[in-house]
Amino acid sequence: MAPRLERWVKRTIDVLLASTALMLLAIPFLVVAVLIKADSHGPVFFRHSRIGAKGRTFRMWKFRTMVSDAEARLRDLAASGNVYSAGPFVKISDDPRITRLGAFLRKTSVDELPQLLNVLTGEMSLVGPRPLIAAEVEALGSAGEERLKVLPGITGLWQVSGRSTTTADERLELDLEYVRRRGFAFDLRILLLTIPAVFWRRGAM
Repeated sequence: MAPRLERWVKRTIDVLLASTALMLLAIPFLVVAVLIKADSHGPVFFRHSRIGAKGRTFRMWKFRTMVSDAEARLRDLAASGNVYSAGPFVKISDDPRITRLGAFLRKTSVDELPQLLNVLTGEMSLVGPRPLIAAEVEALGSAGEERLKVLPGITGLWQVSGRSTTTADERLELDLEYVRRRGFAFDLRILLLTIPAVFWRRGAM
């Protein structure tokens, strides 16, 4: 398939599936929103700056899974030694900022579903490498630039290959493998593999 036609097909599928999913999930989204408000103080959604294709910055949507002052508490966590680096990726062990409901939303990946809005606006795709923050992209160097050749995705090769059970090097290699092998058939395979990966919560944090 010609690259331009392939991009058009990918975008068309993204829009059709994302818009359909958002309509079907309207009531479940409302239920999750009520539960978040009942579980802890703060907004329903969390928006965070990420780096997308070609280095463009965008605001990624998620259901809020942390306390409302999570960003401020990060400084205290850094001082306590809970924050550490796994290669270029920042990790936090036993993050106390995660709410009770937030832990469940993360385990089931429900917190990621609002990113369907990012798919509709063309900032993300259904399938692709996970969007990183600016510091992580910078730390990756040339490999980070390679990842930015494609739109970031809600799911991807990393998510169906173990997710948090993989090392930083393995995660990066999986991202680069996707960039090299990307195509309609590969995307379809990843989408199908995402279903059992989410159901069995493989590698979820």
